[in-house]
Parts: sequence; C-alpha cells; structure tokens
Amino acid sequence: MDSLTQIVLGAAVGEAVLGKKIGSRAMLWGAIAGTIPDLDVFLRYFTDPITATEMHRGFSHSLVFAILMAPIMGWIANNIHKKREIGFKPWTKLFFLCIVTHPLLDNHTTWGTQFFWPFEYRIAFKNIFVADPLYTLPFLTFLLIAMFHKRTNPRRSMFNKLGLIVSSSYMALTIVLKGVSYYQFRAQLKKDKVEYLDMDTKPTPLNTILWNAQAETKTGYRVANYSFFDTKDIEFSNEFPKNDSLLEPYKDQKAVQQLIKISAGWYIVEEIEGELFFVDIRFGQMGMDINKAPFLWRYKLIPDEKGQIRVERARRDFGKSSAGSVFSELWNRIKGN
Repeated sequence: MDSLTQIVLGAAVGEAVLGKKIGSRAMLWGAIAGTIPDLDVFLRYFTDPITATEMHRGFSHSLVFAILMAPIMGWIANNIHKKREIGFKPWTKLFFLCIVTHPLLDNHTTWGTQFFWPFEYRIAFKNIFVADPLYTLPFLTFLLIAMFHKRTNPRRSMFNKLGLIVSSSYMALTIVLKGVSYYQFRAQLKKDKVEYLDMDTKPTPLNTILWNAQAETKTGYRVANYSFFDTKDIEFSNEFPKNDSLLEPYKDQKAVQQLIKISAGWYIVEEIEGELFFVDIRFGQMGMDINKAPFLWRYKLIPDEKGQIRVERARRDFGKSSAGSVFSELWNRIKGN
C-alpha cells in the first residue's frame, strides 16, 4: 500500500513490541522498518524498467527477506541503544514483525507480493486499493493519540491497540465486501447468459463501496462496475478483444514474456496508428465509461529492424482537468447507478 500507510503500520507494530520500554523510539524504528521493503523501487537504477517492474514486491516483500533483514537491523539498533539494555532478541523481534507485516498488508492489493519467494507464486487478494483513507486515517488518528501519552501510561498502549484492531477489522470487512460484489457480478453474467472463463474483482480507487469486475471470455474481456448503492442491474461493457495475434510474432521474446508474467495473463494488445501497445488491464480504466475509458497501465512495444522488441512504459497524459473530471465521475458512480 502507500508509504504513509506502511509507516503507520510499522510504527504501531513497533510500539506494540517495545513501546513500554523505549517509548516513541519504538514507533520511530517501526516506521523505518515498515518502509524497508519498498526500497526495491531503486532497482530501476540498476536494471531495465521491465525487469525492475517484474522484481517489484518480490524478494524484498518475502518472508525470507524479513528473516534475513531482522537480525541485521536488530544488531544495528541494539548497538545504537546499548545504554538502554534492550537486548538483541527484542530488537530483532521488533524488526521482523515490522518488516513482515509490510508484505502481509500488500498481499491484499491488486499487485500483491511474492511473499513465499523464491517460489514465483504471487499473492494478491485484491480486496483493498493501494490507498484507502478508511483504512489509514482512523489508524493514524489512534497512533497520534497514543504518541501524546507517556510510555508508562496504559492509555498509550490502549489507543495503539485500538488502531490495530480498527484497521484489521476494516481489512476483514473489505474481504466480505469483495465476496458480496463477486456474487453480484456473477449473478449478472448468468442473467445476461455470458459465457466466461474467469473473473477478477477489485475495489475502485480510494474506497470499498464501488467495485470493478473483469470477466475473461474466449477472445477478450468485459468489464463492469458495481456500487453497493446501485438500484439497477449491473451493465457489462462490450468486449475488449485480446488481440493475441498481434503479439504472435514477438511472443517468444524475453521482454514480451516478462510483460505477460507481470500482467498475470490479464492483458490486451492494441494497435494505434501503426504502433503496438501491451495493456495490463488489472489496474482499471481512467474514467467510468466502461466502453470508452482508456486502460491506465500500458507499454509500448518497439520492434527494431531485426524484429527485436524494445519496451517502454507508455504513460497517458490526462492533465489536471481530466484528473478532476475522473474523480468527479468516480464520486458520482459511488453514489449508485
């Protein structure tokens, strides 16, 4: 999830482990530990963008990484705070729990993690958006209240625990909401007599009231949105063709194989004015018009004279006014159809 959320989670876990002994230092070290897994963003400076994307939330978001990194950070913190005589084991426990809860939280997002690295299986429950104010803001509020109490005050621990309980309860609620929305989408596809191979569901940005579905057919995908305030039937889009034939001449090339792996197979190929684009559809569309709104995440495939593909991230420039319009559309759609 977003950096602020991971900092809050790390600080709260750090406080729960060592707050009574070292006060706000536990929050500080917990916050630092909570950001460590996301340092994999610097991979872009050491390898090509596609490989860096493929490795994102891989090793650094794994159980193995937490096990290896915790004693290193525990040794560093123990040496910095020698006078407090906390000991190596308590510090290692703090860092392990603060680091491992980072990927455990990210497991619930669309991108997910390779928590069980070196196995390539990626966990992605897709029950919460990468930034969700209803998860983060109450959590942050309880943490800030806890900070203003002395470490020996029982109310400090109480407010910190409340933050952990409320945020975890909300996360559990999002799993229930995902299940309910999935049932609604499935019922509508059955009613429309649409044959589909698989269906992927996830919340739309910044909320868990409006959900998005992508139904895979034999030749493409159909998408739909469903709000818990809807009073009409769910409307699925026309089919977005997968256009796999456009990719066929390049499908054996490493870069294309990487893109297919990154997208977990949820992609379409577009040819626009003679240029080829690989579109990862998992991250949704820029707008609420399910038939016309462009998909957000795409790559440009550039063949050289020998037919070898070079890949560039093709960012869409929507502008400030467009962004404002999109959020206005999102808000209106949340309120129901």
